[in-house]
Amino acid sequence: MSVRRAQAQVAATSFLALFAIVGLALYGLPFFYDFMVRDFGWSRAQVTSGNALSKLLVGPLFGFLAGWTVDRFGPRRLMVAGILMAGIALVGLGMIHTLAGFYLFYLFNALGNVCGGPLPNQVLLSRWFTAARGRAMGFAYLGIGLGGALVPFLAVWLTRAVGWQGALQVLGALIIIVALPLALVVKESPAGSAGHTPSPQPLAPSSASIGSVLGAPAFYLLLVGSMCSIAAVGGTNQHLKLFLSLDHGYSQAGAAQIASLVLASSLVGRLGAGWLADRFAKKYVMLLIYLLVVSAIPLLFLKDARGTIYLFAVVFGLGLGGEYMVIPLMAGELFGVRVLGRTMGVVLTGDGIAEAVAPWVVGRMHDASGSYTNGFLALIGCALTGAIAVALLPRGVRP
Repeated sequence: MSVRRAQAQVAATSFLALFAIVGLALYGLPFFYDFMVRDFGWSRAQVTSGNALSKLLVGPLFGFLAGWTVDRFGPRRLMVAGILMAGIALVGLGMIHTLAGFYLFYLFNALGNVCGGPLPNQVLLSRWFTAARGRAMGFAYLGIGLGGALVPFLAVWLTRAVGWQGALQVLGALIIIVALPLALVVKESPAGSAGHTPSPQPLAPSSASIGSVLGAPAFYLLLVGSMCSIAAVGGTNQHLKLFLSLDHGYSQAGAAQIASLVLASSLVGRLGAGWLADRFAKKYVMLLIYLLVVSAIPLLFLKDARGTIYLFAVVFGLGLGGEYMVIPLMAGELFGVRVLGRTMGVVLTGDGIAEAVAPWVVGRMHDASGSYTNGFLALIGCALTGAIAVALLPRGVRP
């Protein structure tokens, strides 16, 4: 197989894996929270606690281990396991009636995301692409935006046909059907590369050692910046359907339209971030993305102004699109590809904790006050903190 053909297969594998595990599962599940509140009588803190508890358990226990496994054995096996667990999670969540079952299958969902989501795909793409790494990652991450844009409409259509729990089961089966075949046959690295491709000279000395990464101040700025911004994005996204449907009376179709516009806008954000990252210092691309998130959340306070919710959806979607993609690009530039799996294992563990805790805290704030005002203000503060941390990062190397 030619290198170009192999690279195309790698990009397609990552596209479909991210489409299914992140697009359908991660962004699809919050669309069903309002059904759980109505049918099971659960609070907003409870429906977001499955995401919180599972990621708080899975992240610290498996995040670094998953990164080590990818660096040691390659990403393919981990991806296959993650795809299967993500599919099982949604099928199981479509069968539960108790909080215990909810937590059990959300645990599978978190494991699926760690094993088959961004981490192994970032490493796989970094092994196969060098000069065009940003564009390759941008294309693969389009899968997230496309899956997230489609899943609200799929959920509405399937819910009408087979009920909301049947819809979850169909989506779980779809994850496996879409993502598994290519993941089973993808080559993990170019022939003769020993699992690595050349990369720009990293800023951290002795980049083959994870110890040198953990000893670099830039690592902690990257970690804090990514955690804060991920918290703002996750806290907003997990509550968007609840905010629209339960608090402001949007129909299922109307809420689906807004949620889909967010993820459709993220397609532009992913492509734009990848294009910019190949041409400009990644620090400034990252800062731009974080400032988009900062500017979007306050628009939710103007929800009654005509068209403001659509402006929010576009601006927030652009920031969301570049959010997850630019972090591994910045990490690879700062510390090199050789330890990218372990580096991102630590970063994604922190991000997973932030993404887990923020929606739960916002839910508790809403349950206590009956309003999202305090929760959204807290998310704006998180996003600003993330932008400040990124502004303090070293400039890095220009491609």
